[in-house]
Amino acid sequence: MSDLTSVLADFVRLFDELAMDYAVMGGLAVRVHGIPRPTFDLDFTVAINRQELPRFYERVTAAGYTIPEAYSTGWVDQVAGLPLIKVKFFVAGNSVDLDLFLAESPFQRELMKRRQRHVVDGQPTWVVSPEDLILLKLIAHRPRDFVDVADVLFAQGQLDEAYLRRWATELGVSPELESALAEQQTM
Repeated sequence: MSDLTSVLADFVRLFDELAMDYAVMGGLAVRVHGIPRPTFDLDFTVAINRQELPRFYERVTAAGYTIPEAYSTGWVDQVAGLPLIKVKFFVAGNSVDLDLFLAESPFQRELMKRRQRHVVDGQPTWVVSPEDLILLKLIAHRPRDFVDVADVLFAQGQLDEAYLRRWATELGVSPELESALAEQQTM
C-alpha cells in the first residue's frame, strides 16, 4: 500500500466516523474521470463548520497527522477564493500534503450534492463529478490544470455543458471553459 493510498484510507475512515461529507478532487479525481497521472498529494472538499475545526484537528493529530501551526491557531487560507486548511503526514523523511477546501460557497455546496461514489486505490470514496473537477481545475488556473481539463473532456465525452457554463460564468472562468470546449471539439 502506498503512502497516498494509506492516507486516503485514513481520511475516508475519519470522515465517515465524524459523519462528515467530503469529496476527493485534484489529481486523484483526474485518475477517476480523466487520464491517470501521478499525484503526490490529496485534495478534498469537506463540509465542516469552522467552529468544529478544533475537534477535527484533535482527531487528525491523534491519528498521527500534523496540522501546521498557523491552521491549528484558527487561520484559514484562501486559494482562488476557496477557503483552505492543510494537513501533513510525515513518513520516512517525506511528507504527504493534504489540502482540505471548506465547502462554504454556493458552488462548493452544489459540488457536494453532485459528488459520485467511486473506488479509488481500492477504497470506496466520494469524488467530485467530472464537471465540477473541470471547474475546479479552471479556477486553479495552472498549466497542469489545463492539461487535466483536456484529459477529462477527452475521457468523458458528453458532459453537462449547461451546468459547466452556468458555474463558469459564476466563477469567472467562462473564457477558459469555452476555450477548452472548443479545443476538445477539434480533436
